[in-house]
Amino acid sequence: MEAYRILIAEDDPSILRSLEIYLQNKNYICQGVKNGQEAVDQVRQEDYDLIIMDLMMPGMSGEEAIVEIRKYSVVPILILSAKSEDLDKIQGLTIGADDYMTKPFNPMELLARVDAILRRNHTYNDQDHKDQICIGDILLCPEECRVEVAGRPVKLTPIELQILELLMTNPNRVFSMDEIYEKIWKEPAVDPKTVTVHIRRIREKIEIDPKNPRYLQVAWGLGYKFVDPKRR
Repeated sequence: MEAYRILIAEDDPSILRSLEIYLQNKNYICQGVKNGQEAVDQVRQEDYDLIIMDLMMPGMSGEEAIVEIRKYSVVPILILSAKSEDLDKIQGLTIGADDYMTKPFNPMELLARVDAILRRNHTYNDQDHKDQICIGDILLCPEECRVEVAGRPVKLTPIELQILELLMTNPNRVFSMDEIYEKIWKEPAVDPKTVTVHIRRIREKIEIDPKNPRYLQVAWGLGYKFVDPKRR
């Protein structure tokens, strides 16, 4: 099997070198850049399976780079930052990251997170899906990783796509945050509020009025569901 390619955006040479050593020992192919602009330029030129992104870098920050990359790519992004407040994590996920780790980091945990992201996306792309799911104005074609809203294409990240498919495949069924986390992340729900951030991003992309969603609705105290108006 072809080795996965990982782009590392990190301005500290010692941390960058450590990351390269850890990942190369797992047979990943690594490319390092030292600021957000270089990361943006690199993603425009080449395909990667994962980006590990620092936030506090000279010139273009990691946050700015993620926003720019999300304009044209849905490559998974793992933030690795010294910013450790919950608000920082929520902000990072809100702008388009798939996962968030803080520095200093445990190398074994980092490798586990990287493995999990790559395995999850690889499994999702390889598994059999329905040809398409259509509910109301929302069309999901899992095989093509394509979503349309009233005929207009929208870009979802891999994790957003997987959450949406889970909910659309089970219309009107309520899933708790823990249940969504465990089904998508394939691990115990250590941080289920992450689900809330991704749900918010999906709403912003598929709902006409995200604050009053027609499809992706909350069941207060229980979780979330994708409403099929014809099957209420």
